[in-house]
Amino acid sequence: MLVEFTLSNWKSFRDEVTFSMLASRERQHGNRIYKSNRHKLRVLPIAAIFGGNASGKTNFVKALEFAKQFVVHGTRPNQSIPVEPFSLDPASREKPIQMVFELLIDDTIYQFGFSVTQHEVIDEELMIKSPASESSLYHRQGQQVCFGRKHKKDRLMDFVFQSTRPNELFLTKLMELNVHEFRHVFDWFDRNLQVITPDSQFGPIEELMDKHVPIFNSMNTILPLLDTNISRLDGSNISFDQFQQLAITDHEKDELDRLLSEGQAIRLLSTKSGDRFVVFRQNNKLFVKKLVTYHLASDGSEVKFDIAHESSGTQRMFDLVPAFLELSSRTSECLFVIDEIDRSLHPQLIAMLVEEYLDNQSNTTKSQLLFTTHNVLLIDQLLFRRDELWLTELDSAGSTDLFSLSEYKDIRYDKDIRKSYLDGRLGGTPHLMFRGTFGSIVEG
Repeated sequence: MLVEFTLSNWKSFRDEVTFSMLASRERQHGNRIYKSNRHKLRVLPIAAIFGGNASGKTNFVKALEFAKQFVVHGTRPNQSIPVEPFSLDPASREKPIQMVFELLIDDTIYQFGFSVTQHEVIDEELMIKSPASESSLYHRQGQQVCFGRKHKKDRLMDFVFQSTRPNELFLTKLMELNVHEFRHVFDWFDRNLQVITPDSQFGPIEELMDKHVPIFNSMNTILPLLDTNISRLDGSNISFDQFQQLAITDHEKDELDRLLSEGQAIRLLSTKSGDRFVVFRQNNKLFVKKLVTYHLASDGSEVKFDIAHESSGTQRMFDLVPAFLELSSRTSECLFVIDEIDRSLHPQLIAMLVEEYLDNQSNTTKSQLLFTTHNVLLIDQLLFRRDELWLTELDSAGSTDLFSLSEYKDIRYDKDIRKSYLDGRLGGTPHLMFRGTFGSIVEG
């Protein structure tokens, strides 16, 4: 579980900000807060970030997305690290970006952090925190490392570090060389941290074409209930020759080449048309399935539709509903981070999905949901605690500030805070000064 995330000098975040999933002392909705008796922690299951356009919400999500990619996939030799420091301050452009994660994994608290420039890792440290003390597992500074007591004389660990390039993390190199000492921390970034952007698409899409996996049946149960007019999903077979004639991106062509060379099943998306395909190999032959929907005609028969013919809101649901199904599982330990959760979807539908997720949470469940939104219907203390509502706002220097509504001590539990937010009394709203200017510009 994510406990805290601290970042600085990343895109619009110049100064250090800390985002926390730790519950405050307020008692509202206390039945859904995960409790770690060993560490005396109370961890929230959800957080929503509001704020004006260009206030930094998406930059926050991109920070988490970058961290996942950097830890899991690393970099190639001589490749620049894709960081973007705060650009409105000349001094900040030359400084490293910094990110620190505090994670609760198997009832142990790990703190993992790094500072990097476009060219190298300046600092990297993995620690274990207990109620009484902290102990470093390793601390890297540039191309020097100091191991904790357990690994101080471990020649294998030292060998792995000596082969770690300046532009990659030591944690990433360990996994690359199949040294699994800190695998659980790596796995949190790889498996548990799931980022969904407005343009991303549901990863294991091939599962929606396999009638033998649970998500296929779950999607076909839920979609007809969401006012989509879809009766069911299915996979339609097409020839490989026909597929090759479709317009696919250069990236997808590269993936196809990898499929042909490695013989692996792979997900491919025809981004120009909006259709979604899976290419797989059986008995040394290549096959292609296309995800399709079926609608009921007036005579009760089924009519097949390509995904590209569905509305953008319906296509968005193909990406979000599987996430909410995973989140609602009692055994899930995933953190789903969803940017612009309300993109192309009705506000009441989003509220319903969030309520459904929260209804499945208890003090023993470990899934978490973090999202950004403009949906003011969600600013509701009947649904959220104050420490689950966050705001982003730009200061006079163009730097993003991130703060929780729990910092406002005078907000009563029964107060309708939606109006206070829209009136600008809580911050996080746009400063609009264009009224009356459009007409004068056109006439002038």
